Amino acid sequence: MGGCCSCHISFDCKVHHVYDVACKHGGARVMLRGSSKFVSMYSQKGTKGVNQDAFTVWEGLIGKKDMVFCGVFDGHGPIGHKFARYVRDNLPSKLSASIKQSQQKVLENYDANATNIGSHCEDNQNMSFASWEGTFLNSFKEMDEDLARNIDTDGFRGGSTAVTIIKQGDQLIVGNLGDSRAVLCSRSDDNNLVPVQLTVDLTPDIPSEASRIINSGGRVFAVAEDPAVKRMWMPTEDSPGLAMSRAFGNFCLKTYGLISVPDVSCRKLTKQDEFVVLATDGVWSVLTNNEVINIVASAPKRSMAAKLLVKHAVEAWRQKCGFKVDDCTVICLFLKD
Repeated sequence: MGGCCSCHISFDCKVHHVYDVACKHGGARVMLRGSSKFVSMYSQKGTKGVNQDAFTVWEGLIGKKDMVFCGVFDGHGPIGHKFARYVRDNLPSKLSASIKQSQQKVLENYDANATNIGSHCEDNQNMSFASWEGTFLNSFKEMDEDLARNIDTDGFRGGSTAVTIIKQGDQLIVGNLGDSRAVLCSRSDDNNLVPVQLTVDLTPDIPSEASRIINSGGRVFAVAEDPAVKRMWMPTEDSPGLAMSRAFGNFCLKTYGLISVPDVSCRKLTKQDEFVVLATDGVWSVLTNNEVINIVASAPKRSMAAKLLVKHAVEAWRQKCGFKVDDCTVICLFLKD
């Protein structure tokens, strides 16, 4: 889990961090740990060594009070932690720049001769889904290109997944890459909590994903030691055995069907929606969506929600696998005061 911004964030932070866990960048309050009025976040490393997970929250993205970015990143491979941290430190600013560019185009296309332009100007900065999708696609593409230049030049050093959301007002835009997951908790008419999975776990066992890999020359199969998990492999080598079909990095597989194109979706939030949970697969491997939302809802304080969920996930790992525990990372974004 990241410490203060001045130690890890790639941009220049002029705040002297002692007890503070956030800093300002481009009008946004950047968080790498801790909690706020609407956010709870926590990460705990597993038993395999360095924690390869990373996460961040940017409150007030592009200087807008009602816009927040949340991202959880799960690294894998020899330097997976470097991939995850690099994406954490750079993807939000890429998205921010792309959003500003898209909104500027909206303003430029606005009829300058329209009446009451002052009162309508802010409304016309709202982006269509096509604009949001383009923003995510372009930013993820640039991110992968940066990783190829700056983190892994030989293509065999690993990569990272990413599950990200941007909330603006009652709009929720989701960009997912890999097998981390975002789940919304909504309240039904009879007052029960209902999980709504916002993302699809993008793995090689999905027929459309497997078809792309095979048509590109890659291979998909499970190994005897782990028959329940289908993995993707190079055409003539039994490596690297990646358990996801989309990811940043892993450039040795990019010719053979692995892509860094996020699955982007949009949802209009309602009064019934309570919170969103983003977590790495270390949580979803041992807890169901329903268990996750009920654990979060049971937290005595919002600030404790993410840590409580990680605690339950770690305990479930120990009961299931003994000494084997995966890295577990959680962000809870609460939607109501």
